[in-house]
Amino acid sequence: MSIQVVATKGNLISAKKSLQLAKVGFELLDKKRNILVRELITLIDHANEIQSTIDAAYSKAYSSLQKANMTLGICKELSCTIPIDNTLKLSYRSVMGVEIPILSIKESKMRTIPFGVMFTNSALDETYKLFLEVKQKTAKLSEVENSVYRLAKSIKKTQKRANALKNIIIPRFEKTVAFITNALDEKEREDFSRLKVIKGKK
Repeated sequence: MSIQVVATKGNLISAKKSLQLAKVGFELLDKKRNILVRELITLIDHANEIQSTIDAAYSKAYSSLQKANMTLGICKELSCTIPIDNTLKLSYRSVMGVEIPILSIKESKMRTIPFGVMFTNSALDETYKLFLEVKQKTAKLSEVENSVYRLAKSIKKTQKRANALKNIIIPRFEKTVAFITNALDEKEREDFSRLKVIKGKK
């Protein structure tokens, strides 16, 4: 494909500036990608840690619930005594412009058992505590998995832009700079030869 540009010094300066900007842009995108990848790897490791414990936590909690149901009968009425937990809070932190969610659950009065002890037993108390642990782990896993998804999406977008700069934009500007430089050099040689001829005739 031929380069459609007029070979002038002004266009050469402009092309060199654009080339420099494209190179700086590529370096910044590459740094951003590396930082996001490091953050992603850390979160994936964290997610694996949580995943390895959350399955066991769920299994333990449901096993405890079965035991409570066997000793107390179905605990449906007792479950209605547990207050609705609205302590889940969502905030964000920014990693290279990517909004990463932070989920937090306040551990205030929810640790105290909300139902009476007269018609319950220790199995139900244990079930309640185990499901509180499950809730914490589930919130943390949701936070990490959502963060991983957002980072992966941003990395893909950043990589695409970096590749466009590296493989299309930068080579195009390099060709433009080379074309204008060669054209101006050729023109300068022609002007020099012309002046030499004119001087020779005089």
